[in-house]
Amino acid sequence: LGTLNILNCMNEFGVDKILLASTSSLYAGLPMPFHEELPVNTPISPYAASKKAAEMMAYTYHYLYKMNVVMARYFTVYGPMGRPDMSVLRFIKWIDCNETIELFGDGKQTRDFSYVEDVAEGSIVASEKTSGFEIFNVGGGNQPTSMLEIISILETLLQKKAKIKYLPQHIADVSDTQADVSKAIRLLNWRPSVQIEQGLKQTVDWYMNNKEICKFI
Repeated sequence: LGTLNILNCMNEFGVDKILLASTSSLYAGLPMPFHEELPVNTPISPYAASKKAAEMMAYTYHYLYKMNVVMARYFTVYGPMGRPDMSVLRFIKWIDCNETIELFGDGKQTRDFSYVEDVAEGSIVASEKTSGFEIFNVGGGNQPTSMLEIISILETLLQKKAKIKYLPQHIADVSDTQADVSKAIRLLNWRPSVQIEQGLKQTVDWYMNNKEICKFI
């Protein structure tokens, strides 16, 4: 309903282009690397289902009112001032504060981590350079990184050893994600540039300078 209300307001005020933030979670169970033409019709979480619904409503407004729609499917965004409920910032805080990391699954599950500045740039370029109805993967486009690898890099950066409590993997949690960003490279001349080690270092540096904010994570 939120997406529908926003689309209605935009249409009434004559807004002719929208950028919709979608998700790589739509690709659950499909072959990797994920590309935009895959049939994303089997979401396995309420979050993914809500994004699928939003994509469908946005397409309907494109069809009915010729609204230009750019769909950006984001892949595990991380970085300074990131969402406190996402794994990277939580891992950093838990390791730094000698708290136990709650890790769902065996830690070998992988993600195509995407640094926030790359994602912001990709989103802006996509909204500026496209018209009609387009879907773009906005992800790291690299070899996926496992949760255990992320923890290991953070241990080195923080110079502390992580304490890990392993919990059962959630049924709605996909095992692996990997973005095919060739469409964005070809049509937008955009490609991600921040490697995982650099991005994690910049995130740790931000955390160390903003511990007063991060204590609420």
